[in-house]
Formats: sequence, C-alpha cells, structure tokens
Amino acid sequence: MAKILKIYPDNPQENLVNEVIKTLKNGGLIIYPSDTIYALGCNIFDIKAMEKLAQIKKVKLEKSKFSIICNDLSHLSDFTRPIDTSVFRFLKSHLPGPFTFILDANKSLPLAYKNHKTIGIRVPDHPIPQLIVEKLGHPIASTSIKDDDEIIEYSTDPELIAEKYDHLVDIVIDSGYGDNIASTIVDLTSGEPEIIRQGKGII
Repeated sequence: MAKILKIYPDNPQENLVNEVIKTLKNGGLIIYPSDTIYALGCNIFDIKAMEKLAQIKKVKLEKSKFSIICNDLSHLSDFTRPIDTSVFRFLKSHLPGPFTFILDANKSLPLAYKNHKTIGIRVPDHPIPQLIVEKLGHPIASTSIKDDDEIIEYSTDPELIAEKYDHLVDIVIDSGYGDNIASTIVDLTSGEPEIIRQGKGII
C-alpha cells in the first residue's frame, strides 16, 4: 500500500521529505506535485525502479520518454551535449517553469536512457520537487499521471490518485489539488524553439 504524506509547499516538513529521499534511494516510486500536474517519479540510476515506471506506463523502457526533473540548470552538462550560449540564456529565462525542454543527449546518460539521442529536461517552479532533487543529490525520472476520464485529461485530486496507484507506488505526496494542464514541450535541438505540445507554459 502506498503511504500518503501530506507535504505542503509553504512549509515542507524535513522528516517527511527525508522519508521520500530514503524511499527513492531504496528503489521506490513516488507520486509528487509540480507546477503543472501530479507526476510519477523514481531514481534515474535505479534500473529496477525505472522498469517499474515503464510497466505502469505500459511502455518498453528502451522506448520510454521519461523527463528528467532537475532543481536548477547545474545538471544540464550531466545529460546533454554542450549547448550554445543563446540556448542557455533561453532556458534560464524560462526556468523554473512549466516547460519540458528537449535537448541533445550526451553519452553519459543513466543506463535506463541508454541510446537516447535526446532528453527532456524539466525544472518545475514548485518547492517540493526542487527540494527532493536537492536532498537526493541528483535529478529524478518523471512521467505525468493521466486520468481515465475522457474530459479531464490529468488527475488533480491526490486522494483519488493515491486510491488508483495504491499498489503501484510507495509514496503519494499530498500537496493539495494539482493543476490539470501539463507542461509545454519545446524542442531546442535545432537551436530554435519548436513547440511540440502547447501546455501551461507560454513562450
């Protein structure tokens, strides 16, 4: 059964955040809030956790397109090829924010991302995922939680999310109602921004 932790952005309790970190380090899966929608996350360096994430999303791990959640741009060089100054300035002007930026991947990606030519980078404008990544010491893999409802595409109620994913994840962070608009996906591999999916973020 998933453990529900009520962690609020204005005053995140350190002991609860530490419990989340311990779970991630032990290969557990979490559901966490962001500046857009609730999402599934795990340790990018734990291949078994990544495989579980892929199973939940019903995709093969090698074909998955899980975003990498960072707390700032300092991790970029760990996962991406060197980027132009103009692209870096563009990223800096839009992050933290509700965007997923597609960049050229380097050859030092974690095992689960092996052979990926591009990678999606997110820096959510939300203190909880930022704090998780900061305390964990490295980014986490992430994918959005979709709703079965035909009208509402994304789940917003953490209690309903916890009920649905009860036996699939280890922790659900309840941070109040989430948004139901996903991030805007922007491809920067050509050097010029190309919107792949219009979401919450406005370019």
